[in-house]
Amino acid sequence: MVDIGDKAITTRIAVAQGRISMKPEVAVMIGQGNAPKGDVLATARIAGIMAAKRTAELIPLCHQIALSSVKILLTVGKTDVFIECVVKTTGKTGVEMEALTGVSVCALTIYDMCKALDRSMRIGDISLMQKSGGKSGDYTAA
Repeated sequence: MVDIGDKAITTRIAVAQGRISMKPEVAVMIGQGNAPKGDVLATARIAGIMAAKRTAELIPLCHQIALSSVKILLTVGKTDVFIECVVKTTGKTGVEMEALTGVSVCALTIYDMCKALDRSMRIGDISLMQKSGGKSGDYTAA
């Protein structure tokens, strides 16, 4: 693990996004909240938050971080669900991995809850969109 002992404590924010594509009828079911396994969006949101909080248990060499905020924003389109995860902390290391993990597990949860309806769903476009705080400064994806 990287030694962060001498790093300054700053407010750190990371935003990651991704999407899961599916058949139009599955997107409609998700948007209406009547998928066979229940409320897909609420379940995926909770899963994403839980995953962000437990990133250090999933990704080797990640530091345990006390998160002050995790927000999962889900937007249902005609053939996909767009996922955004915003993570915030005040500490010595960034929260990029927590945001990316939140998006990933959120998408996997949607897949799990809807796989009986559409096994051809595709998870993709997971990326860090922006981060702020820390020695390396701010980053915004092009």
